[in-house]
Amino acid sequence: MKPFLMKSLILSAILFMVWIILAQSCMTFRMADSEMIKEFEKNGVVLTTVTEKINGHTMHYAKTGADSLPTIYFIHGTPGSWDAFAGYLEDKELLQHYRLISIDRPGFGYSDFGNARNLQQQSELISPLFYQLGNGKPVYIAGHSLGGPMIIKLAADNPALFSSLVILAGSVDPGEEKSEKWRPFLFKTPLNWLVPGAMRPSNEELWYLKKDLVRLKEDFKKVTCPVYILHGNKDILVPVRNVEYAKNMLINAASVTVTIFKGENHFIPWSKFKEIKEVLLRLPFHTISTHMSSQ
Repeated sequence: MKPFLMKSLILSAILFMVWIILAQSCMTFRMADSEMIKEFEKNGVVLTTVTEKINGHTMHYAKTGADSLPTIYFIHGTPGSWDAFAGYLEDKELLQHYRLISIDRPGFGYSDFGNARNLQQQSELISPLFYQLGNGKPVYIAGHSLGGPMIIKLAADNPALFSSLVILAGSVDPGEEKSEKWRPFLFKTPLNWLVPGAMRPSNEELWYLKKDLVRLKEDFKKVTCPVYILHGNKDILVPVRNVEYAKNMLINAASVTVTIFKGENHFIPWSKFKEIKEVLLRLPFHTISTHMSSQ
């Protein structure tokens, strides 16, 4: 073998091994708790981060605001972590009215990082937190992207718990999901080691989502509280057609309010922060049900 070819093969092998090692730590889409606490301190906001054991699994969340106030929970998309909603958790106006809690979904952030689960399994791990943190005040929940169907599932599994749902660019329509039959080849084969950080559980849960959304059809009927749907009409990741599907499926919701942002893409939680915050500040006050306090 020619020296040049030999050197090229050795270099390629070294680069391959380096990538496998680095892939485990890059693109995790999470920040250390200590760093985030310091960042919030700079803005005069006390951030509390908590790790709980739920059914033998690690669940992590971040919290700001007074425990005596109504609560808004935030559920991030895929990939991601609780800090996708950091701007909301440190907003002084929201903090005057709410306790704000953002949860690392199972498989992301510091909640069993890397271990993907379907919506039902995620709901079983997230739901106990609501009762542990219950304070007898109204409870609201907002979810972005895959967090959209996640909050539908959580509302269905926890009847009468939430006073309102806020769906931000939610991927809820199974008809809008592409087949993407290549995904299992990544997470079911050694190729999975080549996928960096949080992209691994993201790839796997996106495959599960295709069946999850079909099963979710029955869960829409269980949502009885007001629902707010916000979406960008230029969203190419989750087409705006998801909105019409959600409206048609939410047949028992007290009301469905839709806001379409012209010219906006999938990232409205950040690009339309002011407008979304205004919706959160206007959420209807409903007396919390006895279901919450009885747990």
